[in-house]
Amino acid sequence: MASDPANTQQLHQFLSSVLSQRGPSALPYAENTKWLIRQHLLNLVSSYSSLEPKTATFTHNDGRSVILLQADGTIPMPFQGVSYNIPVVIWLLESYPRHPPCVYVNPTRDMIIKRPHSNVSPSGLVSLSYLTDWVYPSSNLVDLAAQLSAAFSRDPPLYSQRRPQPPSPSIGSGYQPPSRTYPPHHHHQQQTDDAAEVYKRNAINKLVDMLHGDLVLMRSGREAEAEELLSLQGSLKRREEEINRGLEEMVEEKERLEQQLQVISMNTDFLDSWIRENKGKAKNLVVDLDIDNAFECIETLSKQMLDCTALDLAIEDVVYSMDKSFREGSLPFDQYLRNVRLLSREQFFYRATAAKVSSMQMEAQVASIAARLHS
Repeated sequence: MASDPANTQQLHQFLSSVLSQRGPSALPYAENTKWLIRQHLLNLVSSYSSLEPKTATFTHNDGRSVILLQADGTIPMPFQGVSYNIPVVIWLLESYPRHPPCVYVNPTRDMIIKRPHSNVSPSGLVSLSYLTDWVYPSSNLVDLAAQLSAAFSRDPPLYSQRRPQPPSPSIGSGYQPPSRTYPPHHHHQQQTDDAAEVYKRNAINKLVDMLHGDLVLMRSGREAEAEELLSLQGSLKRREEEINRGLEEMVEEKERLEQQLQVISMNTDFLDSWIRENKGKAKNLVVDLDIDNAFECIETLSKQMLDCTALDLAIEDVVYSMDKSFREGSLPFDQYLRNVRLLSREQFFYRATAAKVSSMQMEAQVASIAARLHS
């Protein structure tokens, strides 16, 4: 059944207002489920326009009272080819939608609950397998209303008090949910009303319309402010998360730096002790010592590794000097690129050779250890 666009807009405004409240007046639903509650109620009213969402006080069995959302109105019940309206109240408890709502049949004064009934207790509480087997997040209010209609069609829960043995269920006497927007008007006026009374009623109606317009404007402004505050809250939360991540990274970086500082301190102490031990030995060194022959390699692979490493480092120094000369403008750009390309190629082969030699040395060392173990 299609809903009135004006009523749909008012319903959107009402749900946005009550679900965005914060502080002591906030409804007791989880923040991450309020959007789903709003969507469930909108879908329910879209399919069953005779139901109206509102807030009311719900009293638990332990005596606690809390303000909750409810859907109040009628559920259509087809019975023997005629459609009747069964008044119901669907309470959305604090744990909704993770847990099922609480449904009551709400008989009018001329109705009585059938006793016994397979789905309705004498107090009006409804029990259905759909409620018992409620599954979050797939279960919803639209399917619940359809299940209620089907169950009531099989076994009508209400009868008129005017008939001791009613053969058919009573009509809900045109029950419709009360309007939130306009107060009820008197449709049957006495013809004997004088002009002053008529003028008074017209003035009151006009004043009510003016107040209603002002309330709509105020509510729209408050909803816009609430949306801005919610957006600001989300932005602040994201910034808080970014700051927390930044703090964690800084703490980790601090720990890494402290570890590096300890390693550097240990190396510094080791070098200081080595300098103190070898400080007096410098006087015994030969003055004309050839630095290239200061170290002798005991095997071919070690000599090859020493040569490759020395040439690699030498090329690294040359490239650094060329880069400095290019920044100072003393080396042309084309010559700089050509020399860097040639040196890089040569350096690559030296490094590849060093890696291969290192691998061969490792294999030789493993073989030597294995030979010692077998001997």
